[in-house]
Amino acid sequence: MYIIVVGGGRVGYYLTKALLDEGHEVLIIEKNATICKSIDDEMGNVCFRGDGCETANLTEVGTNRADMFIAVTGDDEDNLVACQVAKHKFNVPRTIARIRNPANEIIFKKLGIDVTVSSTNIILEHIEEEVPTHPLTHLLTIRDKGLEIVEVKIPADAATVGKTVGELSLPEESTLFLLLRKQQKPIIPKANTTLQAEDKIIAVTTPESEEALRAALSGTK
Repeated sequence: MYIIVVGGGRVGYYLTKALLDEGHEVLIIEKNATICKSIDDEMGNVCFRGDGCETANLTEVGTNRADMFIAVTGDDEDNLVACQVAKHKFNVPRTIARIRNPANEIIFKKLGIDVTVSSTNIILEHIEEEVPTHPLTHLLTIRDKGLEIVEVKIPADAATVGKTVGELSLPEESTLFLLLRKQQKPIIPKANTTLQAEDKIIAVTTPESEEALRAALSGTK
């Protein structure tokens, strides 16, 4: 996946390093020239110096082809603006924003940000967590938001094998975030994505909707 990370501070640095190690194409957008040079010296030419909120900069780094856009600066307002531009101007499928003030979560969601998180580890868990093979596995709890990050494995005999995501009756409170398939790069599920046996779906849901989500993905009641 091509992933753009806005903010080259500690969170952006470790996140980018981990994603590069996983084989993703990653670009950091960072205002500070010293930080940008330090990142380039260590990781190669992966840092673009500029403001991640400005359309011209996002155009230059090819945001229109990005699969995911992650804003992790220390300023909630900058993260919101950057993600909104990426989402609505460049049609990036998934936007993730770091927040420092939990009170901003509702605003971010209302304005179209797909996921709000508050630590590097939570972002990484969305993308690359290795989990056991139970039908539904809890990965993370975002306590102050009342959400769960879960993994649902599609059994070989599931009624949903061969169906597209658009054909599923997913709970309203649930969002499919990533599809993990053996020997393939992670896929961002879309309406026309066809489910296969042994697929692993990373989803965001509420505790009350977990069972309905599992049932929808496995075709059981």
